[in-house]
Amino acid sequence: MIRTALTYLGFIVLLSVSSGNSLYAAGPIIPAPPQISAESYLLLDATTGKVIVEKNSEQRLPPASLTKIMASYVVANELKRGSISLDDMVPISVTAWRMGGSKMFIQEGTKVKLFDLVRGVVIQSGNDATVALAEHIAGSEDSFADIMNQQAERLGMTNTNFVNATGWPDENHYTTASDLAKLTVALINDFPEHYELYKEKYFTYNDIRQPNRNSLLWRDDSVDGVKTGHTEAAGYCLVASALRDDMRLVSVVMKTDSQEARARETRKLLTYGYRYYETVPLYAADESLKTVRLWGGSQDTVNLGVKDDVVITLPRGERENLSAKMDINSVIRAPVDEGKALGELTVTLEDEILFKGPLLSVHNVSEAGFFARLWDSIYLFFLQLFGGDALAL
Repeated sequence: MIRTALTYLGFIVLLSVSSGNSLYAAGPIIPAPPQISAESYLLLDATTGKVIVEKNSEQRLPPASLTKIMASYVVANELKRGSISLDDMVPISVTAWRMGGSKMFIQEGTKVKLFDLVRGVVIQSGNDATVALAEHIAGSEDSFADIMNQQAERLGMTNTNFVNATGWPDENHYTTASDLAKLTVALINDFPEHYELYKEKYFTYNDIRQPNRNSLLWRDDSVDGVKTGHTEAAGYCLVASALRDDMRLVSVVMKTDSQEARARETRKLLTYGYRYYETVPLYAADESLKTVRLWGGSQDTVNLGVKDDVVITLPRGERENLSAKMDINSVIRAPVDEGKALGELTVTLEDEILFKGPLLSVHNVSEAGFFARLWDSIYLFFLQLFGGDALAL
């Protein structure tokens, strides 16, 4: 038997003004998403994972240098593991030196500090630097690509396959906007110090100063990453992330027709997301949301809460229209261990479920003594016999 309690998080307020035969009702107006000139795109809230806008986000496409987001993720992971160090002096092979495309301009036969190579990858998008790092970590670029694919599998990038470390064109080298968003969120969350490099605008190596190819770093102060890409097959691509008022959005646009287009279309997505949506924290982890009757325990009540912070993405102006429903076990008996599921919390906006998760005990409660348990059992028996509420306090 389940007991249901319905609690409203706010009040619905309607304001109207009569003018002639017109009636105006206050309330949020959310326009349709902007038209985006890209083969595939996606905008999501990095905190909640809520997809705000998308088109063809599961379509497999060549990622070009967006591949280097994963390359740098692998590097950051190896640094965390301690298998490499930022002070390592990395030998530069002929293979790395000869790489075409964007370059850091390292020289064959020399040794370059690993930290400089990382900046050469992240800021300058150097193919030569990427191959040098791949060889240093895995012995060869092929082996490094295998590590990349294993990481992709761990991150749930189910439509991704890497053949190389740089994004050099290959028909078997592909990913999706959705997978790139997953990777970017993981990079930001798992390696925040490493992610700081992505907002650096310039890097100088060997007296050659090159700008970050992400032009949004100059146009929007809230943008702090991430990566551009371009080949003939991939078109012009951009993964971007911005942070405004504790709301982080990640945008992916793939296969636009110019450098300006990828920046312009990304700004459209970010503007739309920030203007019409918000990230709303509802409940803190282990906060007591409900106190209910406990039978046969060393204390008469137990507090219920959620394991992790509950944060949702909402259209702006809809916060007061949220409702929360708690379904709690009708009879809760001691002992109760901290973290034991004793019910379920559901947060909805109209008919849309925004959150659904277990209500957990936020503390331990041991059993009472024999006579106290016996009395509770008798009391509960007669309470249920005459239709009383076992959870009433």
